[in-house]
Amino acid sequence: MWHRLFTSSAFKRFGEMFVPLTAWFIILLPFALSPFRPAVVAYLIIAFDLYFLYKSIVTAYYASLSYAQINFHNTIAYCEKLIQIKKSKKIKHFVIIPNYKEPLYKLKETIKAIAEADYPFKNISIVLAFESREAEAKEKEENIRKEFGKNFEKIFAFYHTLLEGEAPGKASNQTFAAKSLHKYCIEQGLSSEDIMITVCDADSLMPKNYFSYLTFEFLNDNDRKTHFYWAPVLLYNNFWELPFFVRMQATLSSILRLAFLSQKSNLIHISTYSTNLYLLEKINFWDVDIIPEDWHVYFQAFFAFGEKVETRPLYTIINGDAVYSGSFLKTLVNRYEQEKRWAWGVTDISYFLNNFFITPHIPLLVKVKKFLYLFETHLLWPTAFFILTVSSFIPALLNPAFNRTVLGFLLPQLTGFILTLATILLFFYTYLDFRLRHRLNQKTKLIYIPFLLIQWYFLPVVSFVLSALPALDAHTRLLLGKKITYKVTEKV
Repeated sequence: MWHRLFTSSAFKRFGEMFVPLTAWFIILLPFALSPFRPAVVAYLIIAFDLYFLYKSIVTAYYASLSYAQINFHNTIAYCEKLIQIKKSKKIKHFVIIPNYKEPLYKLKETIKAIAEADYPFKNISIVLAFESREAEAKEKEENIRKEFGKNFEKIFAFYHTLLEGEAPGKASNQTFAAKSLHKYCIEQGLSSEDIMITVCDADSLMPKNYFSYLTFEFLNDNDRKTHFYWAPVLLYNNFWELPFFVRMQATLSSILRLAFLSQKSNLIHISTYSTNLYLLEKINFWDVDIIPEDWHVYFQAFFAFGEKVETRPLYTIINGDAVYSGSFLKTLVNRYEQEKRWAWGVTDISYFLNNFFITPHIPLLVKVKKFLYLFETHLLWPTAFFILTVSSFIPALLNPAFNRTVLGFLLPQLTGFILTLATILLFFYTYLDFRLRHRLNQKTKLIYIPFLLIQWYFLPVVSFVLSALPALDAHTRLLLGKKITYKVTEKV
């Protein structure tokens, strides 16, 4: 009975509506409560501002910790360490590059970076995961085989045809490619436990030490069969080509990803990541009816294996592209659509709730902690901007009498002071951004330095247009039952 209830379509719909309803409730609460209980609104706003200050300090701390770890691990020659491990020769790497209408030069840049890896064995194979509906795909395959055929053990090309019930995008594409590889490995007598699968976005430039570092960590990990491995994808590859606003968004996203890396208890991979074929086989690969697949596949594994599932950090940097579509307006539109697609990951809430009550093999407290982290992430995405910027003016605006009280008079000043303390950390972010870009050969010309400081004055505008608004758009669509479709983010 309970199993039928928690897997019913009605309960699934409740899970889809839960966070979007909560987000709108939080946004509208100051308007509804201020005429009657303005003090309650004021205290809630102050509490959230203090929480935001705390989160800002935590982000700065973990970002600096990650950067220090990256510097340390960069001094370790993992390629030499691997040679001393006998089993290392048995590990085979298959790098799946899902792509659809990606420019050929971009695919070549990505594959060239893999070819230049310091991995000491020729055990890396490239897997070109094309869509059969792309007319140019065959020509791309032939071009890539001709240029890089000698650099890898094998180059595979699989052509995915979208089936009924599948959502266009990475998940369905990767599943087709990985299942095809799985069949190949069985035919070759290869053990799935010795096969590493790396999902590599078409614009992700892998660092030279990635596969050596990954293999070393994998072989020294006692629970490797249930682990993912992730290095942060920092959006600096085309940094100086970007419009001003998108450049700032790329900076913030990169520093946040860097901070995530050291938060091991909550770490979930994003975008480009690795795991073993055994784990993918046991969870039947990626669910093919979802759009954002990275966090979702983590939760697929979590509900299968429980707290054994982790994403392990790799302290190195993958250099990726931020959205750039040529013109300013087109770039903003595509960046908005990309953020909306990422925010569509709020659908994982429904998936989590549907599995929460039917997985007794996982301790309750473990599931609660995971759910609260997932819930917080998706709830703050569309709401934080409104609480931090708009809400503090609403009590006095809707209840002029409140403005004559001590709390009403102090509210704007107190929230402004707290946010100023948080803003001071932006100087640290600017310095860290500078160091990261120079590490990735994105030098800062003297003429750009004033803009790197001035840009932070536009942070509220950028946060609203390129973060809060697309996230609220995605949540509202889900609330109203209007699905989104996967749109390839154009990058030139």
